[in-house]
Amino acid sequence: MHACCGPCSLEPVRLMREEGVQPVLYYANSNIYPPEEYGRRRDTIRAWACEQGLAFEEGAYEPQEWESTAGKLGDAAVRRYGVIVHEAQPAEDGAGEVASLSCGNGEGAASASAPETDPAEQARQARCRACYRQRFQDAAAHAAANGFDELSTTLSVSPYQYTAIIREELERACAAYGIQPVFSDYRPYYDAATRRSREEGMYRQNYCGCRFSQEEARVEREARKQMRAQARRALQEQNAEARAQQERERMRNRQEKQAYQLKQQRKRAILKALRENRSQ
Repeated sequence: MHACCGPCSLEPVRLMREEGVQPVLYYANSNIYPPEEYGRRRDTIRAWACEQGLAFEEGAYEPQEWESTAGKLGDAAVRRYGVIVHEAQPAEDGAGEVASLSCGNGEGAASASAPETDPAEQARQARCRACYRQRFQDAAAHAAANGFDELSTTLSVSPYQYTAIIREELERACAAYGIQPVFSDYRPYYDAATRRSREEGMYRQNYCGCRFSQEEARVEREARKQMRAQARRALQEQNAEARAQQERERMRNRQEKQAYQLKQQRKRAILKALRENRSQ
């Protein structure tokens, strides 16, 4: 099983084990930037695999090879479109933390539901396709060379990934090496994986992994921050208007009460004068 990170592996491994399959995790992710981040994610999944009694194997970390394919496409897209971001979605977990665990930007990141006619979106999809292709080719070559006849992936856990493209590229890589693709759409288990990874204290990254997604996530976080600030200001303005309206109501009530009291005073004065005139 090609494994993108520890949190994304939780549910796929559980489901495979329930089916009687003991997967071997293969960490092949030359897209991850910077190297320190690569190491942190690798150490997280390797420690978890050891705890679970899972075999863990690591592919070569070749970021320059990734740069020569997906990196070139990403640079061309940035030159043409700038940072490709999508509508910010303030999805947060119960602790006010961005509910991201996986190899998707995770923080209002792009999903495959974005309009395919959008040129910037097409450029982003092309970059991600090249990224999937390199990683799956690596994994399929390793599987074939070591006697495995099936290959799966954890990438489909994230709803922020391009699930259809993941399947296409997994099948393509497996066909090239004569092994069987085992694709599963694990997106329904994303929330469970988020909860479990948080409960286990597992490192949960907040961007997909590459330098482009890191910048996209940063911009999207800033957009959400501005959205929250705007929402707070709007709420404060609403509250201020509500308080002003309440004060106007109180003032009107006081004025009406004062007017009524003056009217009653006049009535009493008139009645008193009438009584005094009769007594004379």
